[in-house]
Amino acid sequence: MIPARVDRLPWSPFHTRMVIALGTAWVLEGLEITVASAVAGTLTESAALGMSSTQVGALATVYLVGEVVGALVFGSLADRMGRRKLFMVTLGVYLAGSGLTALTLGSGVGWLVYMYGTRFIAGMGIGGEYSAMHSAIDELIPARYRGRVDIGISGAYWGGAILGTLGTLLFLNELPANVGWRLGFLLGPVLAVVILFVRRHLPESPRWQVMHGREDEAEASISFIEREVRRAGKELEDVPADRAIAIHPTAHRGYLTLVRVLFARYPSRSVLGASLMVTQSFLYNAIFFTYTLVLTKIYGIAASAAPWYLIAFAVGNLTGPLVLGPLFDTVGRRKMISGTYLLSGLLLALSAWLFYTGVLNAATQTVLWCVIFFFASAGASSAYLTVSELFPVEVRAQAIAVFFAIAQSVGALGPVLYGALIGDGADRGRLFLGYLLAALVMCGGAFVELTLGVDAEGRSLEDVTTPLSSARKAGTKVSESPGLAAQSVQPPAARHSDGAGGTGGPGRDGPGEKG
Repeated sequence: MIPARVDRLPWSPFHTRMVIALGTAWVLEGLEITVASAVAGTLTESAALGMSSTQVGALATVYLVGEVVGALVFGSLADRMGRRKLFMVTLGVYLAGSGLTALTLGSGVGWLVYMYGTRFIAGMGIGGEYSAMHSAIDELIPARYRGRVDIGISGAYWGGAILGTLGTLLFLNELPANVGWRLGFLLGPVLAVVILFVRRHLPESPRWQVMHGREDEAEASISFIEREVRRAGKELEDVPADRAIAIHPTAHRGYLTLVRVLFARYPSRSVLGASLMVTQSFLYNAIFFTYTLVLTKIYGIAASAAPWYLIAFAVGNLTGPLVLGPLFDTVGRRKMISGTYLLSGLLLALSAWLFYTGVLNAATQTVLWCVIFFFASAGASSAYLTVSELFPVEVRAQAIAVFFAIAQSVGALGPVLYGALIGDGADRGRLFLGYLLAALVMCGGAFVELTLGVDAEGRSLEDVTTPLSSARKAGTKVSESPGLAAQSVQPPAARHSDGAGGTGGPGRDGPGEKG
């Protein structure tokens, strides 16, 4: 009954606190990326560390590698040990890594290795945050709110980008060079310390607990949540008995099981998730990480003024998910995801033409990109929603980690490619073609969503994807409803073996599978 009890809850202050406590992962990521980009020039100054441009550039690569490794390692641990333990641990890892970066005292070989090590650790923490946090959010948020909450949280990245930009403008312009960059890297850890205290009071995902045979702990967690909701004056309706599902707990399922799930059970969903993640990552890495180069080399904006344009760009990215997010729960996933991808691709193609013909200046270019990424940001956030709700709870965190790693690896090509296309800024034609490529990539993502998308809005996670631990047997009657699939079963006599389906588990085409 636990999934049904979660999904019937009305919105309450408990859910608001949970979103704030867990959603800060994206705020920290936006802040961290922005600070690292903003202090890059300062780190080359002799008054700071006197690093070479190549050494500074490698910091971003090391951080990216740390994110990928952290996502894969902590994603597996989140499925093995639980969501709550990991979203506490990963935040602590990030706090330590970023905080220690500020203690780099020189640019010698030893200090350089130290700094790269701390950036790798910080990246691991943030990469692990994605897996544990998205899993917990989706498993604790009632089904009718899941889309808007997940999309809004992902869009919070840009709130962090705004904070990071404002912070570094203050620290780098008003303080000595050797002090300002250090305080910039301490912005995130200060916020992380506050969030650690808030997260201490969040329960474990009762869905995860019951899937691992911890029935008493699961009952305690869901009862705690229900008490918090009632304390806010909310009435809780009784859950009909026919909304129960039968679960046969199994041992931890690792990446081998995930491979079977991705390629044998849900191949179309795997193609969908990879396509959405890769296309949005390519677009953002292509545009955002070269935006300053376009402003300075093509439009002649002073480097000191560029951050103000980035703030405007970030505001467009932040408001898109917040304004459009509820529509993903009402209009529907397939229409909204394909629509935001397609519209942002078409608008990017139009802006590329205006850029090539010389119609735009720095201000109008920024306004156009704000409009484009108002839609693109909501679409990109929906990619994370898609990969977190379309795979079984037993391997959800690992699935998020794998698709995140794929997206980051492919998306990393964007800054390299587009940096080369910009060159010295004399030839707009090459960058025009590059923008058309990014537009085509986004339109391709829209086509994949239209073809393979899953209508998951308003449906319980267990209705969208049958758990691997489901005790449903062949021939069992299953009636679909807007909430859970009601399953009438007899308790199984033996435990499942560790595999994609398990002995007597559901077949390949579980509820919600498309394609």
